[in-house]
Amino acid sequence: MPGSDLTRLQLPPLFNIPKSHLQCFGESVYCVASDIMSRCNSGESPLDRFIAVVTWSISTVRPVIFGVAPYNPILGETHHVSRGNLNVLLEQVSHHPPVSALHATDEGENVEMIWCHHLTPKFYGTSVEAELHGKRVLKLQNHGETYVMNSPKVLIRFLPFPWADWVGNVRIQCQESGLEAELCYRNTSFLGRRGNQRSIKGKVFESSSLKTLYEIDGQWDRTVRMKNINNGKDTVIHNAKEVISGLRAPIVKDTREIWASESALVWSDVSRGILSKSWEKAKEAKKAVEEKQRELQRERESREENWVPKHFTVSHSKEGGWECSPIQKWVPEAPIIVPL
Repeated sequence: MPGSDLTRLQLPPLFNIPKSHLQCFGESVYCVASDIMSRCNSGESPLDRFIAVVTWSISTVRPVIFGVAPYNPILGETHHVSRGNLNVLLEQVSHHPPVSALHATDEGENVEMIWCHHLTPKFYGTSVEAELHGKRVLKLQNHGETYVMNSPKVLIRFLPFPWADWVGNVRIQCQESGLEAELCYRNTSFLGRRGNQRSIKGKVFESSSLKTLYEIDGQWDRTVRMKNINNGKDTVIHNAKEVISGLRAPIVKDTREIWASESALVWSDVSRGILSKSWEKAKEAKKAVEEKQRELQRERESREENWVPKHFTVSHSKEGGWECSPIQKWVPEAPIIVPL
């Protein structure tokens, strides 16, 4: 049925990649080869920093694989990883509807990130559209600047040939500097033209006068360029190969410190089954995870208890949607680290 809600759909393990949505969200922050975040903080002028934030936003977009999807996180699931001074913590703060919260801090750079994502996939016959509602907030506290942005959405098409990718508009705003950016993610392959896939176009402009300062153009999985409207100078601001090449897999520093709610632990038996292609074992392991959650839900209902997140305070309104605020000021160092 057009517009059907697919958040309750559970895929068999054959159609899962061996990681949770929480891990995918986290990887877009801590899995980068170059230190993009420090460039956001070290820019000399508000405009330099704004351009660095735009570059960082583009770097968080990763290719979508058609036909497979991450696990739907269970209620209370967490993912806690450190890379250098950057500590990242995610928690699934709601299951129906699915809402994920992210808090990342770098005390050395005095930078903070807060994301709140509410995923709403809908089926439209020949396509599935998954929209990430909610906002991403990046705070450069040394400069007193807050950047607010949204996310593109995932579009999955089955005809005339199957593909999946990021599409839609992203707006980045910084009230303190009076600067904004508009980015448009497009994929024209469904029209039969394969020459302009994963394209991005946009501009950086002044909020008050709407005067365009820079134009942005390119392919986010390759290179993205920015043109200075004033002098015509053209610069590469994003090179996807440099961002994600040479990455090292996260490793466990201390098994005793890993929480029982950690994504890698919650789904470990399912992931082992998928990686070894033991589909029956993966299916049984996934069923066990889901049944345990249903049992915990029944126990809470029998005691008339409401589940409360451990790391975030959560609110919801019809006008503002979901809001997630971290309980701690700084994210602690994690037992899982990404080697530098």
